[in-house]
Amino acid sequence: MVDRTAHRPNVMSREGMVASGHPLASMAGARVLMSGGNAFDATIATSAALTVLRPHMCSLGGDAFCLLHQEKDGKIQALNASGPAPRAASRQFFLSRGHKFIPETGLFPSTVPGLVASWAEIHQSLGTKSLADLLAPAIDLALNGFPLYPGLVNNIDEALKRNRLNPSATKIFAPSGRSAIPGEILVQPDLAKTLQKIAKEGCEAFYRGSIAESIAKFFAENEGLLDSQDLRDYRTPWRDPIKSTYQGFEIFEQPPVSQGIILLEELNIIEGFDLTSMGHNSAEAIHLMVEAKKLAFSDRLAYLADPDFNSTPVETLSSKEHAAKQRERISLDRANNEKVAPGSINTKGGDTTYFTICDRKGNASSFIQSIFYAFGSGTVVDGTGILMNNRLVASNLEGNRANSLEPGKKPIHTLNTFIVLNDGRFHISGGTPGLDDQVQINLQLICNMIDFEMDVQTAIEAPRWSSRPGTNPTEESNPYQLLLENRIDEAIVASLQKKGHKVATVDPWSFGGAQIINRKENGVLIGGADPRREGYVIGC
Repeated sequence: MVDRTAHRPNVMSREGMVASGHPLASMAGARVLMSGGNAFDATIATSAALTVLRPHMCSLGGDAFCLLHQEKDGKIQALNASGPAPRAASRQFFLSRGHKFIPETGLFPSTVPGLVASWAEIHQSLGTKSLADLLAPAIDLALNGFPLYPGLVNNIDEALKRNRLNPSATKIFAPSGRSAIPGEILVQPDLAKTLQKIAKEGCEAFYRGSIAESIAKFFAENEGLLDSQDLRDYRTPWRDPIKSTYQGFEIFEQPPVSQGIILLEELNIIEGFDLTSMGHNSAEAIHLMVEAKKLAFSDRLAYLADPDFNSTPVETLSSKEHAAKQRERISLDRANNEKVAPGSINTKGGDTTYFTICDRKGNASSFIQSIFYAFGSGTVVDGTGILMNNRLVASNLEGNRANSLEPGKKPIHTLNTFIVLNDGRFHISGGTPGLDDQVQINLQLICNMIDFEMDVQTAIEAPRWSSRPGTNPTEESNPYQLLLENRIDEAIVASLQKKGHKVATVDPWSFGGAQIINRKENGVLIGGADPRREGYVIGC
């Protein structure tokens, strides 16, 4: 029997909805909707507010991916706003300095930031309001401050303990030199000035104007790799989304370099089993999904890469035929604890925040942004408030890997979002932060709603599992381990152990921070937000 109890109620509305990782960010987007803006306008406002409110998760110095659904023609577009390695970043550069892996802090691990470019593309193509209006809430939050909440405080404390913040970052997030206290006001005047420049001069200021000059100067003075040409040459490509079907629904995902293809492969594999009859979070269902994850992740390690440098066999990996072959490799009785080989195909060859928005017309965005680890590289560019990402850490320094580092090459991304259509109409948008947990959690969310017919909030709050390792180059060689939120029954734990899984239980609300919007046939929007983090839904 499915447990349909939820701690939070579903939020319902007809005129629009924003579900994000912080209530003030959701409010920023909702106010845009209520003032006549569309979902795409609200996307920019919400994204900008989150760079102020969740600096440990995202920043102007980070990346973004999104799916945008236009109701008038049913068109879904994918935007890849991840950044490439600087031109000066090479395997030889790091290997000659004795690095087996790319350092996680400082100026070396930063790719070219893409988030601001995503705003420019969305605003130019789909926006209806001025950029100044859309950035106004974020500017106000940065200039006048907001109360520190426990999640941010804990991350500041951890960063201070690990000495991960450069002096400029420490000055912002720990100005008194001590740990922060929930309820204290965090102000970011330099970030406010940067946002004001973007509002006045446009996003070009970030890549080819005064902000770009500040970033390039800082990197040059501190022996970093990023330079003005890297910024000037950056472009944010629109892509066609990739898609498959699951139980009659169309599932849309991000194309490479996103790992969205892995979610499609997982769904295709488990579709060949009767998950519903196994029972929600039964040992049989969890086992099946974990084994499917192992197979899909092995394919990710073998084949996923920047499509401008390596050919990823997207059609094959997302096909029902490939899934059928993978399915045959699963034993329903025993976990595979040996390293799983990638599927046979014919080919030549951290920290994040997610939000989703739907307006009254049915336009929708599914948007995720990140600086990779908590506080990214730990480096704020002096005088700008811009916290730089450390996404280059995801690149491999071995020369024979699909994801091997090359100048100008984008590292593969855990970032992904999904949209579900039902009979060609927008039905569900969702996603979650959580590095390699993302496609595992999204798998569970979709199955909760489709296979087990849960409402949005119940699907979000249901206990989760996480299979390790993921695809972080520093952790790939670790043995398999299955982590279960301890709300999962002890008898299920014991049964999974009998199947050979190396099981450990963790805190009851450990994995992810999902947001979901579900649009019914009558236009009613139902939204849910994850109590695992500070997520909040506002309906208009």
